[in-house]
Amino acid sequence: MTRPTLEGAMTALVTPFKHGAVDHDALTRLVEAQIAAGIDGLVAVGTTGESATLDVEEHIAVVARVVAVAAGRVPVIAGTGGNATAEAVDLSKRAADVGADALLQVTPYYNRPTQEGLYRHFAAVAAATTLPVLLYNVPTRTGCDLLPDTVVRLAAIDNIVGIKEATGSLPRATELIARCGGRFVVISGDDATTMPLYAVGARGVISVVSNVAPAMMAQMWDAAVAGQWRTARDLHHALRVLNTLLFVEASPGPCKAALHLQGRIEQELRLPMVPVTPGLYEQLRAELTRLELLA
Repeated sequence: MTRPTLEGAMTALVTPFKHGAVDHDALTRLVEAQIAAGIDGLVAVGTTGESATLDVEEHIAVVARVVAVAAGRVPVIAGTGGNATAEAVDLSKRAADVGADALLQVTPYYNRPTQEGLYRHFAAVAAATTLPVLLYNVPTRTGCDLLPDTVVRLAAIDNIVGIKEATGSLPRATELIARCGGRFVVISGDDATTMPLYAVGARGVISVVSNVAPAMMAQMWDAAVAGQWRTARDLHHALRVLNTLLFVEASPGPCKAALHLQGRIEQELRLPMVPVTPGLYEQLRAELTRLELLA
């Protein structure tokens, strides 16, 4: 089986809601806009897609819609992680059934498993599917850190092909690239440090910011891979304030506010997530205006 190329500028899609339900029409428009802007891949129902507040049927329906709209133009990576291994396995099998190209597996949250527990968890998910699996380490959100020694062990499993590294630590990413390398890809999961990670060998990003500024994120990757480091650096600095604003309040609230300002989605989240404060909304308006990202 030919595996998809999981590198480049990829977007961790938000899940649009309208009147409490998933807004599949808005989701369709988002996918089309992302592909038109040059994005290299899409993550459906990752943690940015509010996976914790979708039920299983909604979750799989969103993956299926993204797969259908993408229609093979870019790979679709389904977020199928969970804090119970059996749940992650079940979601992974269902995502495969509706055509996902790969899986994104966040570290189990709240449980705080040992490194051996993490190894067995991810190994069990990988054994249950033929799809390529990307690990996802974001300890500030999960309370659980997947350490480099464990990543090296997991990289020996054939269909575990990379990691979304969201610690924001350049030394951590550098260590993973040096020790794993080869077929195992290290992907930035922290927008603010994406360009520096490219410089040490990261092979892409799974980005929140690219929901709002997909062309700029795609251009940054294209410049980096072409060795045009001044252009990549200029884009990195241009996005500095937006990178900060999208995480001032709990993500994806600010991202959804920015997309609402762009006229793409309703500013609707599910409790316990709530819309951003009026002050942040206006800061986002000003920054999007400065970047010429409003219609």
